[in-house]
Amino acid sequence: MAWCPPAGPWQIGGVTESVAVSGQLVEPAEWVAMPDVAEQLGMPITRVHQLIRDHALLAVRRDGVLRVPVELIATPNVRKHLPGVLTLLHDAGYNDEEALRWLYTADDSLPGIPAIALSGARATEVKRRAQALGF
Repeated sequence: MAWCPPAGPWQIGGVTESVAVSGQLVEPAEWVAMPDVAEQLGMPITRVHQLIRDHALLAVRRDGVLRVPVELIATPNVRKHLPGVLTLLHDAGYNDEEALRWLYTADDSLPGIPAIALSGARATEVKRRAQALGF
């Protein structure tokens, strides 16, 4: 029988605030359900599902419900560079969960997380890094 040390105090309970440390996964600020995404984007829910199938928008199941991180939506559109980055990540062999993990892993050299950087002047750097993953 394998022996495991008892859990330390840092392993018990939840995180109360998000701190972006390089290489650390940062949880999205909020998860948006599909009907709310369709409302925010001003389109039918079937079109939102098509965006997800086309890798123009990222959605994953949380608590059995398909949800989208709020940072990926820029009302009334998805983030401008998101479809290109998702295409690059999928071409590099990432599935949706791995792409989400990459978009929400903090990087001090960026600084912050790629999902947030897509909305600013650092979007080109995020695309360049996603492109480099394919090699």
